[in-house]
Amino acid sequence: MTRSTRHIGLLFAALALIWGLSFVAIKTGLESVPPVLLAAVRHDIAAVVLLGYALWRGRSLRPQTRDDWSLIFIGGTVLIGAHFALLFLGQQYVPSSFGAILLSLTPVVTPAFASTLIPSYRARPHELIGTVCGFIGVVIIANPTPGAVGGRLLGVALLISSAVAFAVGAVLTERYTSSLPLVSLQAWMTLLGAGILHAVSAGLPSEQFGTVTVGLEQLAAIAYLGIVASAIGFLLYFRLISTVGAAETSLVSYVVPAVTAISGWLLLGETLGPVTVAGFAVIVVGFAWVKADVLRSLRRRHTGSPSHRTQTPRDDCVVVSGNAYSTQD
Repeated sequence: MTRSTRHIGLLFAALALIWGLSFVAIKTGLESVPPVLLAAVRHDIAAVVLLGYALWRGRSLRPQTRDDWSLIFIGGTVLIGAHFALLFLGQQYVPSSFGAILLSLTPVVTPAFASTLIPSYRARPHELIGTVCGFIGVVIIANPTPGAVGGRLLGVALLISSAVAFAVGAVLTERYTSSLPLVSLQAWMTLLGAGILHAVSAGLPSEQFGTVTVGLEQLAAIAYLGIVASAIGFLLYFRLISTVGAAETSLVSYVVPAVTAISGWLLLGETLGPVTVAGFAVIVVGFAWVKADVLRSLRRRHTGSPSHRTQTPRDDCVVVSGNAYSTQD
């Protein structure tokens, strides 16, 4: 194993660990902080860290083009505002691992929205098969039996909506090209998203800031979410994208649930039933169908085959794509 390969492996493992533990931190924070307020405070902290990092690295912070402003708006309202409000609301009702599993649906459903929102994009048959397979996995996880009706189904519905919001936001960003470095763009998105989350929280009768009592565990969870999971996780994520590409980096979504399940079991006493595991397995199969071309290309690359397909922008339609922006962090 070369030094470069070990470095990439360590980055991948660190990101999976950081994001896997974030779902446990969310559950811990929700013990005493209302969900949307918790999401807002998380992004307050992340915005400060990212803006400080951008200034320290001497990155440009001033949006200069209409595309810059469009991306900040989409990122703040959809990728952060809508996505995290739904995620934190849904996480109240289900074990931490459910959030990690259901968010792994995002790259599975992305092609369906891309074919609708991007005129030049046409979903291929294997992508549509994968999308259907992914939703079958969700139905298995939801387990919509009479005994399951109630909080769990509401939580699953909110988490699916969160994954869909993220997929839609990611697709919408493909229409624009930013002049800003990624860290600056993400900082402004995060700041706007935090403001939106605070506005939503203030409008919810169930979220009263004055009644919040935060213990040491909750403070640690909030700090972890803002600094480690959001700011450091973001920087690791785009470091991996710039090194191995978005397609290979997206595979971290399928390691995160395992980390969350283990840490949820160790730290929170949660367990995963066989039905949930089976549903996640079906979602993974759906991902394999959606990314069949990419996975074949990766296999050829790592086995030393001389011919492999060059990765195209459609393969990167997972998150804020490295194709659209400067890869400087």
